[in-house]
Amino acid sequence: MALSKDTVLEALRTIGGPDLSGDIVSLGMVSEVVIHGGRVYFALTVDPARARELEPLREAAERAVAALPGVEKAMVTLTSETAAGRSVPPPAPQHRGHPHPHSHPQPQPPRRPAPTRQAVAVPGIRHIVAVASGKGGVGKSTVAVNLALGLKQLGLKVGMLDADIYGPSQPRLLGVSGRPQAVEGRVLRPLEGHGLKVMSMGFLVEEDTPMIWRGPMVISALTQMLREVEWGTLDVLVVDMPPGTGDAQLTMAQQVPLSGAVIVSTPQDLALIDARKGINMFRKVDVPILGIVENMSYFLCPACGTRSDIFGTGGARREAERLGAAFLGEVPLHMAIRETSDAGRPVVATEPDGTHARIFVEIAAKVQAAVEGAAGRPAPRIIVDS
Repeated sequence: MALSKDTVLEALRTIGGPDLSGDIVSLGMVSEVVIHGGRVYFALTVDPARARELEPLREAAERAVAALPGVEKAMVTLTSETAAGRSVPPPAPQHRGHPHPHSHPQPQPPRRPAPTRQAVAVPGIRHIVAVASGKGGVGKSTVAVNLALGLKQLGLKVGMLDADIYGPSQPRLLGVSGRPQAVEGRVLRPLEGHGLKVMSMGFLVEEDTPMIWRGPMVISALTQMLREVEWGTLDVLVVDMPPGTGDAQLTMAQQVPLSGAVIVSTPQDLALIDARKGINMFRKVDVPILGIVENMSYFLCPACGTRSDIFGTGGARREAERLGAAFLGEVPLHMAIRETSDAGRPVVATEPDGTHARIFVEIAAKVQAAVEGAAGRPAPRIIVDS
């Protein structure tokens, strides 16, 4: 029998649901099943309060799929997203001490549950820095990889997590290819490029394979790449975020205590509008803004050295001042940065003493100072407004 989504679901129907009611497929717990070659990926949606208790259920589902002919590896994660149309009943009110003898319980309006989750640190990693942008096309991934290499040049142990599930860029930018090897169980060993430990969805699927995944699968993949990777001891893990303000950003804020976020923008107003949304999103979930980088800030003619402000000038600096955020620096639009990025040889790694490398190292030094200053802050508390 050929491996297909139907055969996977048929195997999963043999797994009883929580509390011995029905099975995990009929209960709607199984996310969309994704098959790449002999690898099968899916998530089980569970009540967040029971995630630890239901770990054996995840293991049973993984074993059932792994036993199917043609399956090389089954990767199953638990996600605490509630299935569409469900609601979790609010907890019963807890009374402290003795109620006043003449008090009467006041009826409470129905509320959507508002979970408050304390992010849990990743063992061995001191700081996690998100590099984000409000929109695509501003060169965020190029800035992220050169920032990571700049931090490494400052003497830090650095890793790179490519969190852009739909459009991973770091394998190409770092010139790294291959498949991560399993260390033990579900834990993978990251690949290395230019002295950085790297993990990306681009290592797990072919470069031209589209990732047609819904939110829960993206969350599951991010959780695995963050927590089921042998990162070892790192001073900083740089996370190349996907553009926008969605599942990936909220997942990172919920899953780990981010030391802060670096926002990348170009100078023109259209990009700055979206950058502002990114800043406000991180502030809403109590993640420090480490500063703004103005990428493609200006163009230097390689022949005559004339500066041209193609996208305007000073927009990100003014926006940083307006929002009370640090301005980390200007990165020019230059052939050398583009060529080395396309070739998998980032400019900070291949021309460490060059003008452009120095710009990124100066930005890295400001980021290092900012995260060290943020050390000791409490992890962000995620509150879902009703």
